[in-house]
Amino acid sequence: MQTVLFHETIFGPIHSRRLGTSLGINLMPRDGKVCSFDCLYCEAGYNAQGNGTTGIPRHAEVKKQLSAKLKQLKAEGVNIDVITFSGNGEPTLHPEFKTIVHDTLTLRNHYFPEAKVCVLSNATMASRPSVAEALKMVDCNILKLDSAIYRTFKRLNRPVSPNVLPEGIIDDLKQFDGRCIVQTMMVRGEHDGEPVDNTTDEEIDALIAAYTEIRPQEVMLYTIDRPTPERNLQKISPEEMQRIAARIEAAGIKVQVNA
Repeated sequence: MQTVLFHETIFGPIHSRRLGTSLGINLMPRDGKVCSFDCLYCEAGYNAQGNGTTGIPRHAEVKKQLSAKLKQLKAEGVNIDVITFSGNGEPTLHPEFKTIVHDTLTLRNHYFPEAKVCVLSNATMASRPSVAEALKMVDCNILKLDSAIYRTFKRLNRPVSPNVLPEGIIDDLKQFDGRCIVQTMMVRGEHDGEPVDNTTDEEIDALIAAYTEIRPQEVMLYTIDRPTPERNLQKISPEEMQRIAARIEAAGIKVQVNA
């Protein structure tokens, strides 16, 4: 079974096809995965691998490690474009998330003031006031919405809580008044004998309606780039990605395609 990607709290810099040269912050265990989704395509594998033994890092340790890494990169003349909260699960599940974001912004301003601070989130915690406040502080608030139709959302993202619904996420994203980027993974295939496809006309129409409500700065469309825990998934071709993007752009929504 595919397992966690990141065995450090501070990792990289790595090249991100969406963000450029990125220094990553993993707020989840170094040897396990903790997430409120269990997506079929997650590069870190399924939640079934367990939470591991290292636990989540405390904010003081994250601050110490990030400060040391930024100081090192600065001394070596290595430039970074972004500092990105990502890792082995959902970063906003960390109970000290807002404090860590504040620390990160302060350190960024000291060492690499031109770099952006980004969060890659599945948006399931965006209804929590402290999380919403933290997401409003960062430069790139990147929030997932793969489907606005419940059956596809449930099959593709597999939320841990049955109370997480696409309409709830859409409502939570509206609170940012356009100060967010919506990230959508385009994929088709099957899981446990059931089809999974968010590229159909019905799906795209529903996504466009959701994007129109949310009014994001832009929509990031991307597709599979690395091995996935569900093997029966297909990468969407660049040509089809561009056709989908054109439909979304026709509704007046800015789109970035990463195919």
